[in-house]
Amino acid sequence: MLIAYGISKGIMSSLADKASPKVFMACGLILCAIVNVGLGFSIEFWVFVALVIFNGLFQGMGVGPSFITIANWFPRKERGRVGAFWNISHNIGGGVVAPIVGVAFAILGNEHWQTASYIVPAGVAVLFALIVLILGKGSPRQEGLPALEEMMPEEKVVLNTRQTVKAPDNMSAFQIFCTYVLPNKNAWYISLVDVFVYMVRFGMISWLPIYLLTVKHFSKEQMSVAFLFFEWAAIPSTLLAGWLTDKLFKGRRMPLAMICMALIFVCLIGYWKSESLLLVTIFASIVGCLVYVPQFLASVHTMEIVPSFAVGSAVGLRGFMSYIFGASLGTSLFGVMVDKMGWHGGFYLLMGGVVCCILFCYLAHRGALELEQQRKKAQQQEA
Repeated sequence: MLIAYGISKGIMSSLADKASPKVFMACGLILCAIVNVGLGFSIEFWVFVALVIFNGLFQGMGVGPSFITIANWFPRKERGRVGAFWNISHNIGGGVVAPIVGVAFAILGNEHWQTASYIVPAGVAVLFALIVLILGKGSPRQEGLPALEEMMPEEKVVLNTRQTVKAPDNMSAFQIFCTYVLPNKNAWYISLVDVFVYMVRFGMISWLPIYLLTVKHFSKEQMSVAFLFFEWAAIPSTLLAGWLTDKLFKGRRMPLAMICMALIFVCLIGYWKSESLLLVTIFASIVGCLVYVPQFLASVHTMEIVPSFAVGSAVGLRGFMSYIFGASLGTSLFGVMVDKMGWHGGFYLLMGGVVCCILFCYLAHRGALELEQQRKKAQQQEA
């Protein structure tokens, strides 16, 4: 599913550049709901595998329209806070699954487990897809308004001071990707930031609970306590990070990302060397607080290095790279390192990923500063 989702984020996000964001997102959610019902009633292994792959493909239809909508409607000075509010939906969505299914079981009983586990969540998804269709908005142009760049000229992304970038109505999604994303060094820098963030995140989630059980000899209950705050800790830290980058860092996203990764480096060492349940829990919570922040800031940064009509394609490249390479490094390569070098090899891998992430954060930050200078020169020429 991770592979299917990563490929889908690349393709679907690029296609979303040429579609109505709310229709594209709602269709993906309805298709996910249909597949979810099928998962509850499939008994053949290969049918189940096919449905899981389709689930990954259809889930990839959500992220591109989200960023396209934020880029189309919110100026740069507000995107940190708006993006943070959007980003915590992942944590909230994962957190409400158990209550919804639990209530369904309480009402329907265990004998109707398929309905409680699959049909009820699918029904909730369809309901919210309809809400998106009814209340959601397309681009400002689709709603009869000028584009954001026309209302606020300072929001233009200037890739070349000698050429004004305009929305190419006659270009396909693939042509937009090849013209404005593929040769864009900043798009590659921020994609590689995400690769190494995902490597650290998936390495922590996938392997370190096993490390606590086998090496630290924690009980399952102690291990659960150590990871209890990992996901939920991301909500306040993400909201705070969005506000800080808007207000304190003046819309520059990467300095805070570098600070967070440096703190993660220290916490990984503490997690590795500590024998205390309390300290392990503290270090795991801090990493949970921080690891989602660079991931979220990379998402916001992506919207600011390409023109608004190419945001989906840039998000697609970053999503493809993060899941196909980042998640693989954090799961498969971590396991290989543990087999070959022991657990210290896995920790060296994660700490090396942190260092690489900081390096590409710095390069992405330099690229953003270059775009700022180009934008100022273009505005002076127009004046």
